[in-house]
Amino acid sequence: MNNENRCRKNRKRNCKVCPYKTLADLPLGGQGVVEKLLGHGPVRRRIMDMGITKGVNVKFVKAAPLGDPIELLVRGYKLSLRLEDARKIRVE
Repeated sequence: MNNENRCRKNRKRNCKVCPYKTLADLPLGGQGVVEKLLGHGPVRRRIMDMGITKGVNVKFVKAAPLGDPIELLVRGYKLSLRLEDARKIRVE
């Protein structure tokens, strides 16, 4: 099993095996640049319609009390996103 499949299976936050990180892995106040969208079909389209596309800067602003959803700063506005969807957005 390669590292990418192992990470997708385990879905661990701050995984040490991952060759990449996702929006869900960013620490509070952390920033990143969208590298790739891992979702497909309607999920991918919805994420893109919210303004999250390749090359966009994102900042992790805050999280709900139980950690899901998270609030991001994208293109000058605040956006709430479920962790499930945040795991489908690869950042550098």
